[in-house]
Amino acid sequence: MGTVTIAPPEERASGVSPNAAGVHAQNPWIYRPWIDLTVGCGAWSAPLLLAGFYFANSYGRTWSVAFYFLALLANYPHFMATVYRAYHKRDEFEKYRLYTIHVALLLALTGVAAHVWYAVLPWIFTLYICWSPWHYTGQNFGLLMMFVRRAGVTPTETERAALRVSFVASYILLMLSFHTGASEDPMILSLGLPAKLTLPARASLAVFFLVVSGWAVTSLARRSNLRTVLPVAMLTMTQFLWFLLPAVIELISGREIPQTRYSSGILAVLHSTQYLWITSYYQKKEARAAGDSNWSFGGYLVTLIAGGIALFIPGPWIVSRVFHTDFAASFLTFTALVNIHHFILDGKIWKLRDKRVASLLVESKESAEATRPSNLRQTAAWITSGAPAARAVRIGAVVLLFGWAAMDQVHFWWSNETTNLAALQRAAVLNPADSSLLARLASAHEAAGQRDAALTAMQDAARLNTASFAVQEGYGRLLIEAGRDAEAYAQYQKMVTRWPKNANALIDYGMLAHRLGRDEEAVDSWQRAVDADPSQANAQLYLAQGLDQEGQPQAAARHYRAYLEIVAGRHEKSTASAPQVLAALIKVADADAMASQSADAAKGYQAAIGFAQKSGENALESLAAAHLADLQEKQGNAQGAAESYQLALRTDGQVKDVHSVASDWFNYAQFLKKEKQPERYVLACLLKAEQVLEGASGEDVAAVKDAVHAAEKEMGREAGPVQREFETRAAEAMRLQIATASAKK
Repeated sequence: MGTVTIAPPEERASGVSPNAAGVHAQNPWIYRPWIDLTVGCGAWSAPLLLAGFYFANSYGRTWSVAFYFLALLANYPHFMATVYRAYHKRDEFEKYRLYTIHVALLLALTGVAAHVWYAVLPWIFTLYICWSPWHYTGQNFGLLMMFVRRAGVTPTETERAALRVSFVASYILLMLSFHTGASEDPMILSLGLPAKLTLPARASLAVFFLVVSGWAVTSLARRSNLRTVLPVAMLTMTQFLWFLLPAVIELISGREIPQTRYSSGILAVLHSTQYLWITSYYQKKEARAAGDSNWSFGGYLVTLIAGGIALFIPGPWIVSRVFHTDFAASFLTFTALVNIHHFILDGKIWKLRDKRVASLLVESKESAEATRPSNLRQTAAWITSGAPAARAVRIGAVVLLFGWAAMDQVHFWWSNETTNLAALQRAAVLNPADSSLLARLASAHEAAGQRDAALTAMQDAARLNTASFAVQEGYGRLLIEAGRDAEAYAQYQKMVTRWPKNANALIDYGMLAHRLGRDEEAVDSWQRAVDADPSQANAQLYLAQGLDQEGQPQAAARHYRAYLEIVAGRHEKSTASAPQVLAALIKVADADAMASQSADAAKGYQAAIGFAQKSGENALESLAAAHLADLQEKQGNAQGAAESYQLALRTDGQVKDVHSVASDWFNYAQFLKKEKQPERYVLACLLKAEQVLEGASGEDVAAVKDAVHAAEKEMGREAGPVQREFETRAAEAMRLQIATASAKK
């Protein structure tokens, strides 16, 4: 029914009273009350919406395939019903020539542009998604007014306006829900409105709808009977279920309803069956009024199904196979543009102020102007004729279209077998130019251990869909996992050129540059990632590490701090992130120590020690304790330094890095020597370091051996007993109280 009666100024301009065509009608029903209420008024919306959400969440793939099949029986035919109405009769075709020819050609050119320039597609698809609810709203309101007029009731201007503005308010509410926050669907653009602004607005609109529509229905009920008000009340409830229910679910459960799943999902099926219900009635009455007694619903439905298939299925297949364009993108383009043309055309041909529409939908008698078949061309006239050859052509076309649809259904079934490699390969044989299918095929090859085949499939997907970040990133990640860093670097270089503000791509590009020894380029990439999205924890961490390696500890500390703030704000101190958090804490404390901010540095080291103890990160606990000991030693806090060194050494019992453990024993020995502690303890600690490094190599091994030799030489004969009992002496050194122990050898 389109946007019938949503635009009252046009009705007033036409001079036709809102009830003029239906003041004598007393029977509001179209077919039978139960059919009209269930299908036409949407009484089955609640159970079907609940079933749709249940099956979509519990049986995702089965529901997806079932819904795709439903499109053949409901969605596609309902588009063809509009085409049939506008193009079937010459009078209608000429009357709406602007829309049947010129708008159709303009949209066709838009489709060509979308195939050539992929960036157009998200705008087209977003327009389709946002327009759909308005289209549904217009149909519900138009049917509501039709039922009222068929019952012979004249709503007051206030009642009519109340119903109209409440329906519009419900649409605005849904749009605010759609455009709150960032869109997670790359095909849908969002205004990114903040929830703190849209939440009160949505709540207000919901209350407005309930109060105003409730008043209007109650007011009508006072002046009519149950038979009149029941369709009105049911359509108002349907509008609530279709538009307010998603917002209520989101507000109560916190779960967002995806735009594509809702507007083009089960809601589209409900709208389409409602549309077929009213158009079949209209076409039957029109045919009978024109003297065609052979009209049948079966023949009409077959025509609509075949025509619907022709509108949606052949186009993407032909374009993708002939021009080697992406089938997935082409399918979305055709879907969006056919819908948009339907919205425009449908809004013009279904107006109750139109004399013919009013006579067939509102008046009880079957009367209408006879219309002439469209015979603009002799060929078209012959095809619609009763000649045997023409009949054979029509039957052949229907068989071909139904066969094509069957192949499309099989392709969809196979392509959604995400874990069935053989099925995905069969789908790829039917149409290899499908980036979505190729991405799933790559995942299946990867799961089967066929890395080369996975890379080939993903490379083909990336070649087909150069404008999809997800596809390009998928190919880049596969290259990284395969260890092909040079190729991955080249892939990400293309990505950051095309998406210069994408933080994820910039982070990965920096990692690849670092692996290839391009450290300056890596730091620059991470800096760009931070500029693009300062809330990216990894970008802050990698940039801090890069700056630290470049010898810029203070600059690094700023980003370490930013990383820690992000992690703390997100409560991400999990086992997986503990090493990174600890390393950042220690680096920030090191920077504070270098800047002579000793108090802050000490707090940082102590925080790191506490977190390391909770998370079981022994190596980092030992490192933080050793750094704290060095700080305390410089401050002249000998007892504190001794305790921190001893903590580090106790923790080293669980550390596997022999060089770190040996370093702690060596540094403790140097500390004891500076504090003029007994030389037996100094030598014992050095011998422990030497023992730990046994069998190892490196400069630190030579340094320890030199220190041991020097200590033994200094002690002379007294070194022998220490060498034999160094474990005991080292244990004693671990219990030293520097403040009270002043004896020295």
